[in-house]
Amino acid sequence: MPELRFDPIQMRWVIISTERGRRPSDFHQKTEHSQSTFCPFCEGNESTTPLEIYAVRNNGSVANGPGWKIRVVPNKFPALKIEGNLDRLGEGMYDKMNGVGAHEVIIESTDHQKQLHELEPSHLEEILKTYRVRLEDLQKDERLRYILLFKNHGVRAGASLAHPHTQLIATPVTPKTVSLEFESAMRHYATKERCIFCDVMRQEIDDGRRIVYNKDEFIAFAPFAARFPFEIWIMPRRHNHDYSLEDDATIVNFAKALREILARLNASLDNPPYNFVLHTGPNTNAKPARPNHWGTIKYDFHWHLEIIPRLTRMAGFEWGSGFYINPVQPEESAKFLREVEIKGL
Repeated sequence: MPELRFDPIQMRWVIISTERGRRPSDFHQKTEHSQSTFCPFCEGNESTTPLEIYAVRNNGSVANGPGWKIRVVPNKFPALKIEGNLDRLGEGMYDKMNGVGAHEVIIESTDHQKQLHELEPSHLEEILKTYRVRLEDLQKDERLRYILLFKNHGVRAGASLAHPHTQLIATPVTPKTVSLEFESAMRHYATKERCIFCDVMRQEIDDGRRIVYNKDEFIAFAPFAARFPFEIWIMPRRHNHDYSLEDDATIVNFAKALREILARLNASLDNPPYNFVLHTGPNTNAKPARPNHWGTIKYDFHWHLEIIPRLTRMAGFEWGSGFYINPVQPEESAKFLREVEIKGL
């Protein structure tokens, strides 16, 4: 019998339609990439990208040349541009502003093939610290209200280049999906004086059926109302609203959790295409500030990473209704991920 499940964080219903008959083992598929022979992200091709904003380099190497480990550059074809003023205007009942923001690419390593879970632990830690560095820097810009870090792995997930990389887009407005999470968290805190994410974590740990990882102060679980097969959320057990405020020890533990979850997804689904998004707190330095806007964000929000394998496609019903249809129970996908054998961890 299909179920409708409600997600109290993102305020939406999901249809868990197991009668569609998709078992976890039915989702094995190879990730495909563009077959272009030239890669601007490979070492030695630094002149083909915009000048780097930040890099982790070997001693003695020169900026914008070889010898780097991690490199951050502006996107060559940015969705938003850092230069200019917002110039907010009304046009009848509509509103508009200039497309001011930031769009950066974090090139994860010089290796064209290695995925995040295949890198040395210390290298993955440096990538996650680079995320923190870029968040800290962009939060100083008062024009920017939100900074979203995301990764597209595989053509079906939107990756146009095969070389492993993460992207960052900073916007002058708060994106709708994140804004819904902020509003849900704020209402929950106003009523109960507790973080909704902390409450969800406690319940998931007590239940246990949807837990995939629970150690080193991090938890990973399939959400109760998962939108997609094998959707997984990772979050720190210690409350913190802003990823940029995390210390090095927490990032080391985050790297362990992320590495294991990506390895389990890879082993279970044969290198599936996926997206992940880092949902952190808004930029509270943004101006003009609204009175009491997100006033309790420090107490009610909880940063987390959402991983979404791209195993199904949205069709007319999903687009028209806002419902998601998930053919696999979250409990079943979590069990499958827990039990898969992974090597090298």
